[in-house]
Amino acid sequence: MNLPLFLARRLFSTENDDKRHVSRPAIRIATAGVAIGLSVMIISLCVVIGFKHTVQHKVSGFGSDIQVAEFTTLQSAEQYPIVMNDSVLTALDHLQGIRHAQRFAMKEGILKTDNDFLGIQFKGVAEEYDTTFIHQNMVSGSIPLFCAHKDSNRLLISKPMADKLQLKTGDRVFAYFIDQNGVRTRRFTISGIYQTNLALYDNVTAFTDLSTVVKLNGWEPDQATGAELTVASKKDELLAENQVIEKVNRTVDHYGATYSSKTIREITPQIFAWLDLLDMNVWIILALMMAVSGVTIISGLLIIILERTSMIGILKALGARNRLIRHTFLWLSTFIIGRGLIIGNLVGLGLVAVQKLTGLVKLDPATYYVSTVPVEINWVWIILLNIGTLLVCVAVLIAPSYLVAHIHPAKSMKYE
Repeated sequence: MNLPLFLARRLFSTENDDKRHVSRPAIRIATAGVAIGLSVMIISLCVVIGFKHTVQHKVSGFGSDIQVAEFTTLQSAEQYPIVMNDSVLTALDHLQGIRHAQRFAMKEGILKTDNDFLGIQFKGVAEEYDTTFIHQNMVSGSIPLFCAHKDSNRLLISKPMADKLQLKTGDRVFAYFIDQNGVRTRRFTISGIYQTNLALYDNVTAFTDLSTVVKLNGWEPDQATGAELTVASKKDELLAENQVIEKVNRTVDHYGATYSSKTIREITPQIFAWLDLLDMNVWIILALMMAVSGVTIISGLLIIILERTSMIGILKALGARNRLIRHTFLWLSTFIIGRGLIIGNLVGLGLVAVQKLTGLVKLDPATYYVSTVPVEINWVWIILLNIGTLLVCVAVLIAPSYLVAHIHPAKSMKYE
């Protein structure tokens, strides 16, 4: 029989049942410290993971994971065309690690109504464009059937644009394009309105047919600004990036333009730098909560040892070694920590579930890119968090447990 474990179980049940012990409040405080620390860590972790995945999904929804374009285009704000016909698109689509490839073309222009005007970027896309992300963020209207070979003159705009220009679905609006050939005018019909709360794109991006933007730029029918590539999965990101670098970069089309590529992290470094800062913040929170849990459990253990001095003296008088007594109190602390972990998991996961289902806590989308606090439960990280908290709390108790070595049987039983 494991005697330290048996004694720890008896002590744990006694501490819970006997109200005369002064250690009972200390045990409750220690349990609460572990529970609060773990629940805060779980909430922080779920919020940070939710933020990262939500914002990354939004950014990738607009620009995919990798962009292939003309070398100069990726280095400046100017738009230079490259050949992006069906054969090139098929070749990109069949690269290892790539799930989907789609063409796009960009053109700056001005939308004007009777009340106001707004400078925006027209993004031309074709039939293969994956509208899943935009569909999830539609406010009103519908997504046009984009085409690479004919113009529908239908426009998909964002809610900030619609609010500023006082436009709604079905309205007609004039667009003006200024280049070396002078000023050209196009009339578009508003097909739908979307809102992603990602101001970097919502404030400037409107979608229309690829053929419309190609013609406005004065390019050939087989040309475009580039292609957006979506990776098959997160673990394939590096493989896909290397495939594009090896097989696409530095190749030249029949017009003399050079292909190049950038990842979405390289295109929007400011957003990903902000997300990386969240990682640092959560590690600081985890360290602080671990420290709080450790301090409270140490205080509880010391009070229990001091209160059980007479019991320790009796055990020593009966021949018990310091190691056996030390292990007994470590087992007792483990039971207290375990109870705190159970409560902490229930509270932390409960609050996360409430936020996920109701979106109770709101945010300013202009600042945080989302309207409610996003949360995501990652069971692997939560299990590791529980194991880590248990190990850290038990580890910090090893030194205080040596206090039993300084308790002498005669002195401890003298005042009993």
